[in-house]
Amino acid sequence: MQLPVTFREAVAAHPVSPLVRAPGLLPVMIKQILDLGAQNILMPMIDTAEQAEAAVRAVRYPPRGDRGIGSALARSARWNRVGDYLADADEHVSLFVQIESVTGVRNAAGIAAVDGVDGVFVGPSDLAASMGLIGRQAHPDVVAAVGRVFEAVRTAGKPVGINAFDPALASAYLEDGASFVLVGADVSLLARGSEALAERFVTGAGR
Repeated sequence: MQLPVTFREAVAAHPVSPLVRAPGLLPVMIKQILDLGAQNILMPMIDTAEQAEAAVRAVRYPPRGDRGIGSALARSARWNRVGDYLADADEHVSLFVQIESVTGVRNAAGIAAVDGVDGVFVGPSDLAASMGLIGRQAHPDVVAAVGRVFEAVRTAGKPVGINAFDPALASAYLEDGASFVLVGADVSLLARGSEALAERFVTGAGR
């Protein structure tokens, strides 16, 4: 897997911090993402506290974790130009985990309580599918399951967020205590924008 090395530079002029979604609980690949300079990791498909603990180990140096040492060759430490990087790296890395299944909902409290998990992100599409409601993220049972995750994570004193492209649902989740909500994606924004232009200038002009 080849990752772009400029994601930090792309947002450097703005008051934001990029969150990089790892492809899975793959320690070698997670190490590569961190060494490239990512400071905020989102780990998908976490179903149990044990998996969350494994994710924590993957993003931390020993003795707390098992992230491979390679800072002398890594962009993250600016090739050993960041003093005490190995000792202080934990202070610069955050880990968010995704709960996206019925099992994850059932174990949400334990997942959120894991030391080293900084927050939780709910994936309602996969959650709906795991509940036998594929494509029905707004189904009351799915919304209720999301609410249970919210409560468990907030009880643990950690932020919780969710993916909700439906504006009404996004607003409802914010009212229910979501710390952050993903309300759009580049590909969907491009698709909807091009459709709107086509409707206005192509379809409309032909009427």
